Amino acid sequence: MIRYWCEWAWITGSAVDGVLATVDDGRFTAVDLGVDCPPDAVRLPGLTLPGLANSHSHAFHRALRGRGGDVNGSFWTWRDAMYRVAARLDPDSYHALARAVFAEMALAGVTCVGEFHYLHHGPDGRPYGDPNAMGAALLAAAADAGIRITLLDTCYLTSTVDGKPLAGPQTRFGDGSAAAWADRVSRLSGGPGHRIGAAVHSVRAVPEAEMPAVAGWAAATEAPLHVHLSEQPAENRAALVHYGRTPTAVLADAGVLGPRTTAVHAVHLTDADRAALGDSGTTICLCPTTERDLADGLAPASALSDAGCEICVGSDSHAVVDMFEEARGVELHERLRTGRRGLFVPAYLVAAIAGVGHPALGWPDAGYIGVGARADLVTIALDTVRTAGCRPDSAVFAATAADVRRVMVDGREVVRDGHHLLVDDPARDLATAITAVLP
Repeated sequence: MIRYWCEWAWITGSAVDGVLATVDDGRFTAVDLGVDCPPDAVRLPGLTLPGLANSHSHAFHRALRGRGGDVNGSFWTWRDAMYRVAARLDPDSYHALARAVFAEMALAGVTCVGEFHYLHHGPDGRPYGDPNAMGAALLAAAADAGIRITLLDTCYLTSTVDGKPLAGPQTRFGDGSAAAWADRVSRLSGGPGHRIGAAVHSVRAVPEAEMPAVAGWAAATEAPLHVHLSEQPAENRAALVHYGRTPTAVLADAGVLGPRTTAVHAVHLTDADRAALGDSGTTICLCPTTERDLADGLAPASALSDAGCEICVGSDSHAVVDMFEEARGVELHERLRTGRRGLFVPAYLVAAIAGVGHPALGWPDAGYIGVGARADLVTIALDTVRTAGCRPDSAVFAATAADVRRVMVDGREVVRDGHHLLVDDPARDLATAITAVLP
């Protein structure tokens, strides 16, 4: 049993001073408010938040940070570069890269990641001896970096909405059918630090007739189900031509939407789309730094919230790994889109990176500081050049990943004084792993 005294701690939507959290066997067993620091407690100066959830990640995309921004292009030219990296990965190089990426996340306060995983097989499309070797590499990488992971094993069958077959680097993404996908993913099992979830990559990659098998597997196993939705207008146009419906309508008709489902991006939506998402209880995952980096557009966050959707966030392609920046982006993008300020208050934004994100990844007992919850703590400094002078209640609008000082996951300290305790030199490891997979 260890007791942590927080100068300030985030409790039920606000910053409270003088909080004593008792941790035993990876859980909070007591949380006392408004107390002085006992002599036997570990003192945590600054603001202590619940663990942060990165709800949408593609670990190997990290290799493309800082590349291609000087070229006149689009999402689709970036995708070509991403495919070239995907073609070069194997289980060993994937583990090395993901381990470094997940260590970077831990340094940024992430205690749980949702890894949207579709890089399943060998470069020629043939399965490895262990057909889940690539997924196993990701699970091991998260364990090595000290964070929890939900492996969102992704069904990916076609290259276009009208069903053209996978070709080139995409070949390794496919299982042939949703039934074959389900057979493979059923060989994976959860554990203390990881969950197995499901994903429909998109209406572009999974035909409507195959979607119920994925949704059915998720329902039968009570697993979270995620899906890319309307990230690009081209996807919407193709769906209207092929199905005569928007991607949201296709997903709704196939039984994909619902309280266990998270739709990622949701940028280009109709009023009917937003209503369908809200009425179904589907969560929305916004990825503001990626959505602006790839010129996706501005998601209608306030309209989605008004429709009844809860919102979480992810760093997606990892153009930036900073959950505070992602949270701010939800509000700041709305300011650009609407010309108004204050649509999302700090309590809402903290919930997006903690209280909503963890349940969306299948961890309802995380994302808050309370008795019985998983003992995840993230302490940020309030005396840096970024945070000095800001109110603790509003620190989400000032802090960055660089202000994270201490991170605990399930009662285990992973970051102390801004240094990762399990990975000696994440920056060196990132440089080495990225160099190894760049074409």
